[in-house]
Amino acid sequence: MTTVLATAEVTPSWVQLVELVAAVCFILALKGLSSPKSARNGVLIGSLGALIAVVVTFFAGYELNNLVLILLAMVIGTAIGWPAARKVKMTAMPQLVALFNGAGGGAAALVATIEFLNLDGADEAKAVLIATVFTVLVGSVSFSGSVLTFAKLQELMTTRPVTIPAGRFITAGVAILSLALAVWLVVAPSTAILIALLVVSLVLGLLLVLPVGGADVPIVISLLNAFTGLSVAASGYVLGNVLLIVAGTLVGASGTLLTQEMARAMGRPLTNTLFGAFKAGVAKAAVGGGDRPVRSSTPDDVAIMLGYAQKVIIVPGYGLAVAQAQHTIRELVDLLNERNIEVDYAIHPVAGRMPGHMNVLLAEANVPYDQLKEMEEINPEFASTDVVLVVGANDVVNPAAKSDPSAPIYGMPILDVADAAQVVFLKRSMRPGFAGIENELLYDPKTTLLFGDAKDSLTKVVSAVKGL
Repeated sequence: MTTVLATAEVTPSWVQLVELVAAVCFILALKGLSSPKSARNGVLIGSLGALIAVVVTFFAGYELNNLVLILLAMVIGTAIGWPAARKVKMTAMPQLVALFNGAGGGAAALVATIEFLNLDGADEAKAVLIATVFTVLVGSVSFSGSVLTFAKLQELMTTRPVTIPAGRFITAGVAILSLALAVWLVVAPSTAILIALLVVSLVLGLLLVLPVGGADVPIVISLLNAFTGLSVAASGYVLGNVLLIVAGTLVGASGTLLTQEMARAMGRPLTNTLFGAFKAGVAKAAVGGGDRPVRSSTPDDVAIMLGYAQKVIIVPGYGLAVAQAQHTIRELVDLLNERNIEVDYAIHPVAGRMPGHMNVLLAEANVPYDQLKEMEEINPEFASTDVVLVVGANDVVNPAAKSDPSAPIYGMPILDVADAAQVVFLKRSMRPGFAGIENELLYDPKTTLLFGDAKDSLTKVVSAVKGL
């Protein structure tokens, strides 16, 4: 039975006004999230809008069937979501986002499925039927794709592209089949066809994500987020809920724009991200760097290099998040600034494992916003930089993106670290980055490596700088 049914054809004026306030909160939240300075307030405003939307539902004159089950579901969801969000490590934040995104798409698909089973057949408006079928299709794709994205991010499976023989044609065939089933379901509603559509859509979500390599996972997260938004908006139309339509449309539109921007940052079209593995094969994975020699240093050596430089650029990456070394790097930068050394942070659009990962990480350490420089702004400055300190980054500084057509990151704009006078990599080992390929910059004569946990290494460098 449908959980929420409207009892009146016309929504009371006070309900419309409150829903408008909630919708404005959602819009302001999205605006706030566009800048690190206002992101925290944006989250709070968005949360307030969601709270208003939930509360008004209980007092808006709707007939709430299964009220006990609704409240029980809210309690269970809160019991899971609250501690999960508070205790999650910064390194696991992308996985959490993927799971939450999948839950949204899956919930929309389930609601649409229940609504379909309660439709009045031929008496039901075709527009509602079309919206219902659309929600089932897109929500299912978002759910299965997000779950697989989680598995890649959590390294429960390989992060490298997974291809199957004739995979491009199989994916295209499954996509066409899902669309055909959707049209068939609209023309001749049937529970059997609905089940078939659910299964095929879930398979399609898996097939879309499998060939995506680790470096491109952030783009897929954004794309699936847009899918979830669209499915929620469509479910809002099915349920006659204006707030769901507004919220879903905002998420769908912003997710689509973000996906386009990230694909542009990667230097290739979205189709190449999704299907590039089928066209060009995959570069061989690096296995610990083989027997090739590298130049390694001690914390004292790195401290001397930094302490007597005039200009330093910090390149943060996922390894910085793993080590939770953001506060230590901030301490080091403060020491260098006291010595009148110019220091900036170079932020690549897809550094880390989700959009804005590094911005959020450094914001935790209260790093001044004017020290965070985007790729387009910072790249011309590398040539006049004395030392670049790469902390846990790899793919975003890998010259293979420019020189190796077989590399999965080929064509991706990178930070031009190789133009600097000296480069220092802080690494645990010679293990390759998330894309699974070797970085030739590690073997460059101007490059030195400081092995060890980033936080421990930086702590020793800080102590050495103090002693200069």
